[in-house]
Amino acid sequence: MNKPRNQMKPTTKTSFSSNFTPKCLVKLHSTLPLKPKSLFLNMKTHCSNSPNPSSSETPILISIFKAIPDWADSVQERGMQQKRTLYDHEKWVQHRSSLRHVRHLLSSLSSRVILSLVPPVIAFTSVAALIASYNSAVLMHWLPEFFPVLRASSLPYQLTASALALLLVFRTEASYSRYQEGRKAWTKVIAVTNDFARQVMAGVDNSGDMQLKKALLQYIVAFPVVLKCHVLNGSDVRRDIQNLLEVDDAAIVLNSKHRPRCIIEFISQSLRLIKLEESRRNILESNITCFLEGIGVCEQLMGIPIPLSYTRLTSRFLVLWHLTLPIILWDDCQWFVVPATFISAAALFCIEEVGVLIEEPFPMLPLDELCKKVQKDIQEAVATKSLIQAHIAIKGKSHAKEHSANGRPNS
Repeated sequence: MNKPRNQMKPTTKTSFSSNFTPKCLVKLHSTLPLKPKSLFLNMKTHCSNSPNPSSSETPILISIFKAIPDWADSVQERGMQQKRTLYDHEKWVQHRSSLRHVRHLLSSLSSRVILSLVPPVIAFTSVAALIASYNSAVLMHWLPEFFPVLRASSLPYQLTASALALLLVFRTEASYSRYQEGRKAWTKVIAVTNDFARQVMAGVDNSGDMQLKKALLQYIVAFPVVLKCHVLNGSDVRRDIQNLLEVDDAAIVLNSKHRPRCIIEFISQSLRLIKLEESRRNILESNITCFLEGIGVCEQLMGIPIPLSYTRLTSRFLVLWHLTLPIILWDDCQWFVVPATFISAAALFCIEEVGVLIEEPFPMLPLDELCKKVQKDIQEAVATKSLIQAHIAIKGKSHAKEHSANGRPNS
């Protein structure tokens, strides 16, 4: 009987899969056998080192989407640090010119209010374009029939439009009242500074107090400058007071934690050393009380904003309004929902943005110009004091020569 032949056992198995081995698995062949958990970890480590186009594109997209808001915020902050100027007659004529509307329209692209709204306006306009594209695709049967057209009745918008208008008006009015309060506080500070300097120049006549009088006038002039640096972000107080105070006085002020109160302490101590009548001293010290009131008002406006719940409610209302606006307007406008959303977002968010900007009143006020003006006025008053005194003295002598001792004119 013939012995059965030894059948060769197949050493390889038939496989319908590709013979391609990913690069991330090449290094695994030398490490087998491994436990399943360690194998998975090793595969994850090697695959993460391999180039993946989708993973590298994600940070780029995130950086692009983040760059637009960062750019808008930088434009806004540069505008906040821009120095305001006092108006004169020429600027008032230009302000009420009949061509102001054309001038304002042409300067729209350089307006920081408009440029700071680029991110939200682009976002809501893009949402409107996506909704319009989706509805068009559904109506043209490019999508399965179970996809609905995004449309809704305009009745909810008609009922809530007045609420949104009142919310924006009240928000802007509250911000404007804060602006008015800040302007009035600084008007009082400037007026008290001028009056304080006048009282010191007129009331301190002792020759032994001339150095203290000069120093006291320097402290009075420096107070609004230091208060301005206290309420404005990015102010260089060292540069602003270097020509107003002596070096040793400026060093003490710069090292102080609360510089306006440090200046007030300089003023108070100087008044104590000057020889004055008690009644006149009390009058001069009453000006210090006005300075302290100005500090209090400015710090309250800086530290206490409009209630945050009110600001958040306005913002959320505007966002939800414009996210759903294309759905409401689709039946009436079709593809015109895109420009309609753009115009609505630009207009309403501009109103809200103005309210947010003037909520912090001090960057909106020409504080640099006010401080320079009060410094110039006091220096001019000091320079002309002796001239005016001599002129009045001459007038008094001529009047005494023209009249006798009993008040009758000499013949």
